[in-house]
Amino acid sequence: MPAAHRTALQFTLAAAALALAFSAGAASPDFIPVSTPQSLALGIVTQRVAAAGTAAASGLPATVSIPNSQVRVIAAPLAGVVESLETAPGLTVKKGQLLARIASPQALELQRDRLQADAQASLARQTLSRDEQLFREGLIAESRVQASRSNATQNAAQATERRQALALAQYSGGQTLSLVAPIAGSVLEQNVSVGQRVEQAAPLYRIAKLDPLSVEIQAPLAIANQAKVGTPLRIPAAGASGEVIAVGRAVDPASQSVLLRGLITKGAQNLRPGQATTVDLEVSASGTGTVQVPGGAVLHQQGKQWVFVTAQDGKSTGYRAMPVSIAGKLGDAVLVSGLPADAQVVTAGVAALKASWLGIGKE
Repeated sequence: MPAAHRTALQFTLAAAALALAFSAGAASPDFIPVSTPQSLALGIVTQRVAAAGTAAASGLPATVSIPNSQVRVIAAPLAGVVESLETAPGLTVKKGQLLARIASPQALELQRDRLQADAQASLARQTLSRDEQLFREGLIAESRVQASRSNATQNAAQATERRQALALAQYSGGQTLSLVAPIAGSVLEQNVSVGQRVEQAAPLYRIAKLDPLSVEIQAPLAIANQAKVGTPLRIPAAGASGEVIAVGRAVDPASQSVLLRGLITKGAQNLRPGQATTVDLEVSASGTGTVQVPGGAVLHQQGKQWVFVTAQDGKSTGYRAMPVSIAGKLGDAVLVSGLPADAQVVTAGVAALKASWLGIGKE
């Protein structure tokens, strides 16, 4: 008889003997009496659980975004016509680099107002100086000096306001406004074209610094409860990593997930804003009654997760099905709670034990 046939026959005979033992009944419905020869025939292998260490919640859905502090919108300071555009989406710019020129008649009006305000402020200063001299000589009343001082202060404030308005408009002479980049970064959007008329405050460009980037993670409530500011995270597909910088307090009613915000400090150049990705989140599981078992040791039944552990019921030796809760992953291992720290779990032959366990009490 071929070796493969002999092995299959031995397995079948062991399974049949095991089924007869189950049919005799057991003190506990989750206990499966199995002798040592039967365990060998079924290929059952056990392993002691390991300490939890650090759990890795892998494959969490996430979206890449830009931190708000790194985004700038370049808007038209005055109404006018776009005279030239000096950059385009996808290009990088330096701080202070020319982005666009706008021809605006309002720029001439601002320049005229500034000159008038400067002249009035100068005249008010001269009047105040003269009145102070006359007051010291006793030729005028103090009230006149106070009025001159108030007038000089008001005119100085108005002149300052006109100069600031012209500076904010990025006036460069004539009726042209030259708009420059406030930060170094990449051009994300261009909202106008050359020759287009724009109103005041109309957006022209959106630029941003793309390193570091942020990532918004949708984490199950159980994982979010273990996360905290500083928890390491990884995006294996992009070779990127970083840490959690904020843990949301609200729970999404539909998905029962919590928003975690992370900062990508390494490998941000491999990601793009708006990109959907998955994140591995490392959360500490020590001190929580969590232990580490091989992924193949966990089985799913009746909406729960179970693990078979070596056990004894009276004089019978065998295995007991114990319910567990999944706390995370660590490579190929699974972090579970609900098992003793010294438990011996079944890592091979789980399918045979499950089939026998589900057949207990059936005709």
